[in-house]
Amino acid sequence: MGPLVSAPGALGRPVSVGGAEKPFGELTLADVRARADELRAAAGWGPTARVAPVARAWADLARAMEAAAAAVVADLGGEAEAMAGRLWVVPPGGSLL
Repeated sequence: MGPLVSAPGALGRPVSVGGAEKPFGELTLADVRARADELRAAAGWGPTARVAPVARAWADLARAMEAAAAAVVADLGGEAEAMAGRLWVVPPGGSLL
C-alpha cells in the first residue's frame, strides 16, 4: 500500500487544470474558477452526480480566495489545506487505493 496523503502536504500536490498540472498551492484564482467550471460541466445524474459537491467545493475555494484577496491558493495557508479533502486534492482517507 502506498503512503497516505495528508492535508498538511496538500499545497504541493499536483492538480490538473487546463490540460496542465500545477501544484495545488500555485493555482491562481483563474485556475480555481476554471477547475470549478470544468467539474460543474461534468456533473450530471447517476454516477456523475458525485462530481457536483466537488465542483461546489472548488467554487467555495474561489470565493475564499476572492475574500482574502489571495493571488494563489497557498496564500490561504491552512484554510486551503483544510479544504483539500472536499476538493479531492487529497483523497478521502488519504489514499485512493
